[in-house]
Amino acid sequence: MIVELGHFTLLLALLVAGLQMVLPLVGAQRGWTAWMAVGGPAAIAQCLLLTFSFCALTYAFVTSDFSVRLVALNSHTLKPMLYKVTGVWGNHEGSMLLWCLIIALFGALVALFGGNLPDKLKARVLAVQASIGVAFLSFLIFTSNPFLRLVSPPMNGQDLNPLLQDPGLAFHPPFLYVGYVGLSMSFSFAVAALIEGRVDAAWGRWVRPWTLLAWLNLTIGIALGSWWAYYELGWGGFWFWDPVENASFMPWLISAALLHSAIVVEKREALKSWTILLAILAFGFSLIGAFIVRSGVLTSVHAFANDPERGVYLLAITGVFMGGALTLYAVRAAEMQAKGVFSTVSRESALVMNNVLLAVSTFVVFIGTIWPLVAEMAFDRKVSVGPPFFDAAFTPFMVLLALILPIGSILPWKRAKLGKSLRPLWLALLAAFAIFALIWTVQTGRTLLAPIGALLGSWLVVGAVADIWVRTGRGGVADKIGRAWRLPRADWGRVVAHMGFGVTIFGIAALLAWEIEDVRTANIGDSFEVGEYQVTLLDVREVQGPNYLSTMAEIQLTKGGTTAILTPESRFYPVAGMPTTEAAIDNGVFRDLYAVIGDEQADGSWAVRTFIKPFANWIWAGAIIMSLGGLLSLTDRRFRVAPGAAKARATVAAE
Repeated sequence: MIVELGHFTLLLALLVAGLQMVLPLVGAQRGWTAWMAVGGPAAIAQCLLLTFSFCALTYAFVTSDFSVRLVALNSHTLKPMLYKVTGVWGNHEGSMLLWCLIIALFGALVALFGGNLPDKLKARVLAVQASIGVAFLSFLIFTSNPFLRLVSPPMNGQDLNPLLQDPGLAFHPPFLYVGYVGLSMSFSFAVAALIEGRVDAAWGRWVRPWTLLAWLNLTIGIALGSWWAYYELGWGGFWFWDPVENASFMPWLISAALLHSAIVVEKREALKSWTILLAILAFGFSLIGAFIVRSGVLTSVHAFANDPERGVYLLAITGVFMGGALTLYAVRAAEMQAKGVFSTVSRESALVMNNVLLAVSTFVVFIGTIWPLVAEMAFDRKVSVGPPFFDAAFTPFMVLLALILPIGSILPWKRAKLGKSLRPLWLALLAAFAIFALIWTVQTGRTLLAPIGALLGSWLVVGAVADIWVRTGRGGVADKIGRAWRLPRADWGRVVAHMGFGVTIFGIAALLAWEIEDVRTANIGDSFEVGEYQVTLLDVREVQGPNYLSTMAEIQLTKGGTTAILTPESRFYPVAGMPTTEAAIDNGVFRDLYAVIGDEQADGSWAVRTFIKPFANWIWAGAIIMSLGGLLSLTDRRFRVAPGAAKARATVAAE
C-alpha cells in the first residue's frame, strides 16, 4: 500500500509542477498577484509530495519488498542496512527520483526563503524551476518508473553492484546531485531575468548563494568520488579522467567561473551578458552529465544505465532547455547593458581572465570527453582519449589560474596600478620561492612537477593571507587583527577557498612526482624493500563477509622502529557474481602506505602491489578547506539582508 501511495504522490507531484510552471508565469506577465502567489505553495507542495514518494521507495528497499521490480534488481536480504538505503539511489530509476526531489527542494527553498525577491522575479524563477521539474518527472514516470511491480516476486534480490557497496558511495551521489541540480536554480534565475529583461547588482547578489550552494556540494561530491576511487578500485589513483568524472568536473569549473563573474555584476554591474550565459551553460553541462551517465554512449565504471532510448529523452530535454534558453539569450542579450567601466589593470579584468581560463579549461575537458563519440560517428574510427591528453591540455590553464588568483584578489576595482597593488604580494612571492627552493633541494631530479606544485600551492595560500592582511588597512598588528575579524564572511570564505585550492594543487603535484610503486609476486613470509620500507607478506586467509567471500592478506611495513599492518582484501560477491578489490591504507599526514592483494599464482605465490604515496591526503584536505570556504561565504548576512534592503529602497523611491 505504501508503494502505491508513493506512486500516486509521484503522479500528483507532476500535476502540481505543471500548475507551478504555468500560473505564476502568466500571473507575472499579466500582473495578477493571486496567480503569482500560487508559485510558493505549489513549490512546497511538490517538494512534500516527492519527499513522501522517495520515502516510500526507501521503505520498499529497507523492508526488502521484492515485489517492487527496482528492489529485486538492486537489493538482497543479506545486504547491510546502510547499503539497502543507498540502493535507493544506486540505480537509474532511484537516482532520477532523487534528482526530481532535489529540483523540487530548491524550488521550495526559494518559496520559503525568497521573501526578499521582487514578486515578479520570484514567480518567474519558480515557474522556470517547475518546468525543469515537469520535464524530469515526465521522463521518470514514462520511461523509468521506480514503482513498477513484479507479477511473480522472487524469493531474493539480485543485489546492488558490489562497487557501490561502500561508505564513500553512500554519500557521494546525494552531494553530487545537490550540486548538479542546484545549478538549475542559477539557470532559473538567468532565464527569469531574460524574460524580465533586467539584470542588476541585486540580481547578482541573489544568484550567488544558490550557485555557491551548488558549487559547495559539487566540491564535496567530487572529492568523495575521488576518495572512493582511491581506496576502493585498487589501482592506486585518485582521478582517471573517466567520462563520468569529467561530467561532474565540467559543471564545477563553469560554476566556479559563474561565482566569480556574479561578483562583478554585484559590485560593478558589468559582465551581465557573460554571467547569464555562464548560468545557462553551467546547468547545460549538468544535463550533458546526466546524458553521459545514463545513455550508454560512453563507457564508464560509474555509469548507471546503458539504455540509448532513455538517452534520446535526456538529449531532447537538454536540447529543449539549452536551445530555448540560448535563443532567449540571443534575443535579450543586447538589453543587458553593462554600466561599470574598468581599465585593463583592475580586479574586473583579473576576474575576466579568471573566467576565460575556467571556460577554456571546461571546453578542453568537454572536447576530450566527447571526442571518442564524435570520431566514431563522423569518421567511423574508435579512439581513446586518456590522461596524457588531459594532463597536457588542461594543466597549463590551471597553472595560469593559480598564478592569477592572488593578484586578482588584491587588485582594487575599476582601475589599479600594478606595481603598487603587488607590493603586499612580494612577501608571498618570496615565501613561495623559498618553499620552491626547499622542495627542489630534496627533489630526486626526475621531474619538476613537485617543485612547481609547491610554488603554486604556497603562492595561493600565502597570497590569500596577504589578501586578508591588505584589507585590514593600516595600523598595528592588534588593530589589523581586530579589523580582520570584522571583515565580511564572504571575504573570509573566498580566502579559505583559495587556500584550499592551493593545498589541493600541492597534494596532486607531490603525489604524482614522488609516488613509489612496487608490483611483484610474493610467497607467505617473503620480505622485500619498497622505498625506505621493509614489506613482509605475513599471511593470506579466507574470510566470510555478510554477503561476500574475501581473500584477506596481512602485510607488514616497517621503517626504523615503526610498524604498520595492512589487511588488503580481494572480495567476491556470489549473488552478483562480481569481484572487487579492497585496498588497505595506513593514512598519514605526509604519506600513505597503500597495499593491494591480487590473485594466487600457479606456483602458490600471490600478486602484491605496494605504494608509498606522499601527501595523498592533502588532495582531499584541500577539497575540505575549499568546501569550508564556500560554507563560510554562505553564512554572510549580506546575502540575506542587502537584497531585501535594495528592494525596500526601490519601493520607497517608486512611491
